[in-house]
Amino acid sequence: MASDPSTPPPWAKGRSRRLLHTRVFDVRQTQFRHPARALARDFVVIDAPDWVNVVALTPRHELVLVRQFRYGTAALSLEIPGGVIERGEDPVRAGLRELREETGYTGRRARVLGHVHPNPALQSNRCHLVLVRDALSNAPVQWDRDEELEILTKPVDEVYALAQRGRLTHALVLDALLLFAPVWARLKKRAV
Repeated sequence: MASDPSTPPPWAKGRSRRLLHTRVFDVRQTQFRHPARALARDFVVIDAPDWVNVVALTPRHELVLVRQFRYGTAALSLEIPGGVIERGEDPVRAGLRELREETGYTGRRARVLGHVHPNPALQSNRCHLVLVRDALSNAPVQWDRDEELEILTKPVDEVYALAQRGRLTHALVLDALLLFAPVWARLKKRAV
């Protein structure tokens, strides 16, 4: 099958060197070469581990949320729980772990809703969006040294209203809510 001539071709990845190493990501200078033109250019790429964000649905059809200080915006942010996936860790297991550690909630039924690239222009990682059903508060929280969270639950429709009013601004949280929307529509239809 011939490729569509209007689709740009992928560039070939060349040499790469680390410019900066931090505890959360590396910054790399990576060369990419266009396949048809004699053009090779260096680009900055942020190499971070994959992340997981969790849509945790309680039996009362509420979502588990956290409010925490975010250093990038220097402000509090209302979000769903999430965090870094450990090397080799399954995204669903990571989602259940992060949910338990951050909120003290656990759930019985969990599955991947989807995956997104947080910013493919600069970042190499993916964020895995996990749905956990039957979430109950029944475990102690285990926050990292720099974590301090307010844990709350809100009815699903109220969370969507907050998002539509611009009260939820974390892009990955909005991605998770987008992928959860058809699941929520089916659950609401069954409840009627």
